Amino acid sequence: MKSTLSLLALGCAASALATAATAQDKTLTISVYSFAQDEYTEALYEPFEEMCGCDVVVETGNSVERMAKIEANAADPVIDMAVISTQDALSLAEKDLLAPIDSSKLSNFDKLYDSAKDPNGDGMAVGYTYYASSIVYRSDLVEIDSWGDLLGDELAGQVALPNITGTQGPLTLMMLGKAMGETEDYGQVISTIGEHSDDIVTFYSRSSELVQLMNQQEVIAAPVGKFAWGSFKDAGLPFAWATPEEGQAGGMNVMVMTKDNGNEELAYEFMDYWLSTEVQTKIAEMLVDSPANKEVEVSEEIADNLTYGADVINSLNIMPASEIVENREAWVEQWNAEVIR
Repeated sequence: MKSTLSLLALGCAASALATAATAQDKTLTISVYSFAQDEYTEALYEPFEEMCGCDVVVETGNSVERMAKIEANAADPVIDMAVISTQDALSLAEKDLLAPIDSSKLSNFDKLYDSAKDPNGDGMAVGYTYYASSIVYRSDLVEIDSWGDLLGDELAGQVALPNITGTQGPLTLMMLGKAMGETEDYGQVISTIGEHSDDIVTFYSRSSELVQLMNQQEVIAAPVGKFAWGSFKDAGLPFAWATPEEGQAGGMNVMVMTKDNGNEELAYEFMDYWLSTEVQTKIAEMLVDSPANKEVEVSEEIADNLTYGADVINSLNIMPASEIVENREAWVEQWNAEVIR
């Protein structure tokens, strides 16, 4: 009897260990932007973990840091899936670091706006959110009518601009160029920023960094993506979203999957869940992301705080990802020489 019980105990222990090992193995590692992580945890990460019986490991950072990590670990990926800008997705794809997206494994794919289905035309990314980019400012202290106001005397010493290496950097170049009448030579725009560099409080890399500076009233105006607007809207200070005469810039953030990560099925499951009407609605109602799922319906009040609907999306000034990728190295070199110095 003792021998039989021992064998049963050993069998149960082995089964428990196997179950634990299986659960431990079912882990998805994602790379995301650092903002709104509490909201993502509530609306996306924890519900998905409960649904799939898996663990979601979340890594955050700015675009440069996260792309560098993917590239450094290309031979043995440590990131399964990432959300990045269209230009960063194109850059990673050109380095053969991404896996093609099999849309047949995404049940919510057909619910997306057409422009989100294959934003770069290479089958390597799928859009999950659109964003407008404009200028957030203190409406009690200044009035913003043009992107050119960012370099004006009234804002000297009180403005922040995005670093050229971040998502907002090229968009700000484009819109400043429109204000200056420089719609093709962005090198001249960089030179002009360089001439005003002493008037810029900082060149920020993370929207969370900008939120802190503006809450501390060290900065009263700065370009920012609409996806970060909720952090300002709820801050208790009179922040406003500018409607400059040149219009708003815009773009799309996309989902990508690293090549040969070995965790593709779980990554597809997570991507599909994120693109669902339910999750995209939750995240939109939290004022975190504007939906790429065209079935999402929100109140007029919420829509006013998002990049929402075909009419708004079609009005955005969008710089092609290929233009950014082709020119980024030269822009960064000139930026370091003339702006950062």
